[in-house]
Amino acid sequence: MPIHSPWRADFPGILALAAEGQTYLDSAATAQKPQAMLDALLGYYAGGAANVHRAQHLPGERATRAFEATRASLAAWLNAAEPSQIIFTRGATEAFNLLAYGLEHCFQAGDEIVISALEHHANLLPWQQLALRRQLKLVVLPLDNSGLIDLEHAAQLIGPRCKLLTLSQLSNVLGGWQPLSPLLALAKAQGALTVVDGAQGVVHGRHDVQTLGCDFYIGSSHKLYGPDGVGLLYGRTAALQQLAHWQFGGEMLLQTSYHSARFRDAPLGFEAGTPPIASVIALGASLAYLAGLDADAVATHEARLHAQLLSGLQQRQGVRLLGAPQVALASFVVDGVHNADLAHLLTEQGIAVRAGHHCAMPLLQSLGLSGAIRVSLGLYNDSSDLERFFTALDQALELLR
Repeated sequence: MPIHSPWRADFPGILALAAEGQTYLDSAATAQKPQAMLDALLGYYAGGAANVHRAQHLPGERATRAFEATRASLAAWLNAAEPSQIIFTRGATEAFNLLAYGLEHCFQAGDEIVISALEHHANLLPWQQLALRRQLKLVVLPLDNSGLIDLEHAAQLIGPRCKLLTLSQLSNVLGGWQPLSPLLALAKAQGALTVVDGAQGVVHGRHDVQTLGCDFYIGSSHKLYGPDGVGLLYGRTAALQQLAHWQFGGEMLLQTSYHSARFRDAPLGFEAGTPPIASVIALGASLAYLAGLDADAVATHEARLHAQLLSGLQQRQGVRLLGAPQVALASFVVDGVHNADLAHLLTEQGIAVRAGHHCAMPLLQSLGLSGAIRVSLGLYNDSSDLERFFTALDQALELLR
């Protein structure tokens, strides 16, 4: 039976792309935006822009109230204990760098930082470079055959020198939910800090950070149907208190002279300069839109579409899935066909998918691959999108093989 999205009409961008013959299947890279978000973005600018936290005039007070309302909405979305545990950054990548620099003072030469073999560059490079700066050991947890972190090996590798464990919740390449609970428990047993990369995971389902029990959780607005230029960093209060300030400028300080300064605690102490005010306010509109949807209906819709995607790929000769994807995306290669050639022919037919190493170059190298094709789904996709994809895929493979 055809699978229709009841929310498709809420996303002008997906309709505009379809009108010009484009089928958008790259939501894991960035999602299209609901009309509610676009209205909020225009409303902020058209109604009178102002800076936040600084002015007593009406436009400034109004902007501050809307800005802080989004912080409260995010805290509720993640079930954080209080809004002050949410720091806004200029993207998930900046959030990881904030932690790597803000926690640098906690490490001594010979300490270990533990990551996994599937991490996105944003959750690899800040820690890699910290390890190089401070003579630390970067420990990489291997994967099992289904693309999940191998718990048996993890129990052996997360040892007493481990000071920080940082892992993806949902792989942007392999599409598998990682077994976070036992992994975080292993790190906690060693007294280590724990970081969860939720850039992909936060989009699919509501995740309770208090139940999860991590010290820090990172997400990205533009994947969560919000505007770009905004990252979210949740931290337990005790963990936030360990952070050293890392960017300096307006708003984040309490008092300064020419030669010394005192700085605010989190969150404002880590939001130096003018923040992305309009984007934060618009993210609040996206969260309100998502909160108004039937979560079970969204999950069912995504699951049905994902099953159709996997079934179609598995039926085609020579197509090899990477890992065992569980939600929203699938990455694959085709025997004897270069991913760039296939992506080119799909693009010529109006199919928007991602090709390459997906900002996870070491993972693809470990699999012996130069790249792969990734198809990723949003709540606005329907079965007609997949039908067009498979038609284009068959035509491309007919030319390439």
